[in-house]
Amino acid sequence: MNNIAKQTVLIVDDQESIRVALSRMLSKEGYEVLLADEGEKALVVLREKKVNVMLSDLKMPKMDGLQLLKASKLVKPEVEVILITAHGTIEKAVGAMKDGAYDFITKPFKKIVIVNMIKKALEKQALVVENRNLHEQLAHSGQSGIIGQSDVMGDVIKLAEQVAPSQASVLIQGENGTGKESIASLIHRIGARSDKPFIKVSCAALPDTLLESELFGYEKGAFTGAVSQKEGRFELANEGTLFLDEIGEITPSIQVKLLRVLQEGEFERLGGTKVLRSNVRIISATNVNLENAIKQKRFREDLYYRLNVITMNMPPLRERREDIPLLISHFLKIYQEKNNKVVDGISEDVLDILTDYQWPGNVREIKNIIERAVVLTQDRIITQKDLPENISKKKAEERKLTIPFGMPLREIEKKIIIETLRRSKGDKEITANLLGITPRTIYRKMNSLEEDEKQEQEEDVNING
Repeated sequence: MNNIAKQTVLIVDDQESIRVALSRMLSKEGYEVLLADEGEKALVVLREKKVNVMLSDLKMPKMDGLQLLKASKLVKPEVEVILITAHGTIEKAVGAMKDGAYDFITKPFKKIVIVNMIKKALEKQALVVENRNLHEQLAHSGQSGIIGQSDVMGDVIKLAEQVAPSQASVLIQGENGTGKESIASLIHRIGARSDKPFIKVSCAALPDTLLESELFGYEKGAFTGAVSQKEGRFELANEGTLFLDEIGEITPSIQVKLLRVLQEGEFERLGGTKVLRSNVRIISATNVNLENAIKQKRFREDLYYRLNVITMNMPPLRERREDIPLLISHFLKIYQEKNNKVVDGISEDVLDILTDYQWPGNVREIKNIIERAVVLTQDRIITQKDLPENISKKKAEERKLTIPFGMPLREIEKKIIIETLRRSKGDKEITANLLGITPRTIYRKMNSLEEDEKQEQEEDVNING
């Protein structure tokens, strides 16, 4: 029972006899037991204590089990929830599983049934952790080169695996720093040309004349400084893959020459007359909306269709937050080795800050932040003082509401209600539960505030008129 002793079960029921009976039963099984006689108190316990499983009655006054389930998934989403229900509410309990409940049990219940259900809930929790660790190990081993276990990244990797054996051109779209080059590299490594060169060109980094010479090469004497012949990237990538990054930045003159190579496989070096051939697979990437660029006559439509046989969209980091802990762990390992420092990890509040941050710079930004923190930290655990001020300060501001001195009470109420609604994604029922009021009160107060604002606007019009 040693492995169970550390597991905590929260029992929520308005009937004391049931709370006592369940508490005795589960304590004998080696669990740590916490009790709450209503939903609001249960939320307080969830906020303040470590809880693995919550066992809640479905039918309770004030906040029922369904409302508590939804609120608990905002407060502690990792907690597994088991609902206790009577025969008349089984349909509701089944529906609750769509909202994240692990399972439900009907009254009257036997000890062995409820104990086994809790064990299975804990096994599921352990399996999630195990899978996360496995993904992390696979990511660190470099088998895919892509760090992530989120569904959206899983879809991206699955598509990469599908297109890799083909010779089709691939256009990878996404914000800066999302890992477009990593996906291009993955497609090459697991594709039919994996034993051939993978050549990269940053189209945005070079002016027009230099980009042309980089792509197609040049002959001796082609321009001042061309003291010898140079092969271009199309020659170097022959039989392999050519990755054209920031393809949306190339000028019309380069677009014409690039289109010829893609259509005919032929080109000449700068300053040369000999026709050369190149068999390359093209993977391109852009953070520009090429369809808009076509409408604005900045990008050739025929070139777009040559490049865009297969489209892949890289999700921004803010849309795959579950990958953030993996990325942090990955970059911690890299940069503590690079800087010859021992860093055991990051504090819980730092993980919370980094998980909630919007990451406008995506993976590239998180990489930079972790390297900075590893270099600057004087401890073995990265704390908030090791983060850039703009990130830690922004999170601190998000966590608190600023109430100016002298603000009218109704304005304070409005601010709190609106912020709680925002964080609960507009769910008035959850908002009411979190604020300790009824949904009807939310409606009444919001309607009252709207009426007050309307009246004030009418008064302003009368005064100004």
